Amino acid sequence: MKTENTEIKKESKFKRFFKKIGTRNLIVIAAVLLIGAAVGVNYILYQDSLTPKDKTVDNDLSNTDINDALKNDESTSDYFAQTVLSRKQARDDALEVLQTVAQSSSALPEAVEAALDDIAQIAKDIENEANIETLVKAKGFTECIAVINDNTATVIVKSDTLLASQTAQINEIVYNQAGILPSNLTIIAKN
Repeated sequence: MKTENTEIKKESKFKRFFKKIGTRNLIVIAAVLLIGAAVGVNYILYQDSLTPKDKTVDNDLSNTDINDALKNDESTSDYFAQTVLSRKQARDDALEVLQTVAQSSSALPEAVEAALDDIAQIAKDIENEANIETLVKAKGFTECIAVINDNTATVIVKSDTLLASQTAQINEIVYNQAGILPSNLTIIAKN
């Protein structure tokens, strides 16, 4: 008898929860979480999609991965252009969903606030990425792409090799512009 009463109480709490929040608001919250997960997965996939010809330089300069034996059938400038377009498309998709949530009259105030915070963070990341790219190019690199996600950043520059002084300059630029520590920064030389 006690187990039946316990199950009825649990079911009643469950129904009250959905009634209080509303199914539509739960869908909106789930969409926001799904977009966040998609951005995270995109970032992870973006990290793994680098061609074997790329050279990864960690901040301590002790770990480099160079594989010049494999051919890359796309030119470097195409790579940079495609990466910029991919980044823009992913951001546009995320912003579209977040703006829909922020403008929804049926969304919970917490969901609207979270969506507005995410929109502001994306705008800040876009500005920081543009500043980093401009300043890195001013240091003599012909191509540069910066990708910021949470408190991590990846900077890809067109270069055969990176000197320790160039790595230090990029670390300084990223820290000054976005406040990201060198331990959370990956610098990749792409030739």
